[in-house]
Amino acid sequence: MKVIILQTDICWANPEANRVHLDEMLDAQSGADLYVFPEMFSTGFCTQPEGVAEPADSETLQWMKRKAKEKDCALAGSIAVEEEGKYYNRFYFVTPDGQVRWYNKKHLFTYGGEDKHYTPGNERVVASFRGVRFLLEVCYDLRFPVWSRNRGDYDAILYVASWPTPRVEAWKALLRARAIENQCYVIAVNRTGKDPYCDYCGGSAVIDPYGHTLAACTDGCEECAEAGIDMEELEAFRKKFPVLDDADGFALM
Repeated sequence: MKVIILQTDICWANPEANRVHLDEMLDAQSGADLYVFPEMFSTGFCTQPEGVAEPADSETLQWMKRKAKEKDCALAGSIAVEEEGKYYNRFYFVTPDGQVRWYNKKHLFTYGGEDKHYTPGNERVVASFRGVRFLLEVCYDLRFPVWSRNRGDYDAILYVASWPTPRVEAWKALLRARAIENQCYVIAVNRTGKDPYCDYCGGSAVIDPYGHTLAACTDGCEECAEAGIDMEELEAFRKKFPVLDDADGFALM
């Protein structure tokens, strides 16, 4: 499977402008099975979503469906969503047949006040596409390894983020740790640029189950990078070195 990650700058609170920009970036890339965008790619990371968040059946979601069908691929990224009077940081995984899987971010970023306006999710979501099972995770989820622990139910983790520059080394270290400890691929996309509150430098990458970086975007640049997911190689590694069989049992309370 071919994956392309899109490390983009995001125009603050302007979904239409961001869709147009991503249209241009997507049209310059071809042949991938999966394209991955950053967290809240249509608005930027808005911790006060009133007047900014989009409806659940938003034009951005419809755009994702159209592009997935047009390019015969899956698209993934999170959007600030308002639904029935509540706000969610919702990660959409859209396939070319129009199917949508979604995950509401569980670990809200209390340091930035996200928890004061958004409702956390409580369901772990795995989306399957073309023989690969993807665990959907958003930004701050990366710091909580129990939530992302491989239970034999996925092959890759998708992390979409708005992770600020001062903590980017933690981002990079934790991505490698999640790939190694879960014997999985990690596909991680962080934004670049600035919003009214933070600077972002990216650090987007695709990492294999050994912790090797297969592809990465240049820090501080709008850029795409591509890598392949080799399921035969992954299954052979897990069979030869079955670390997950010795994992500790646990239950989420």
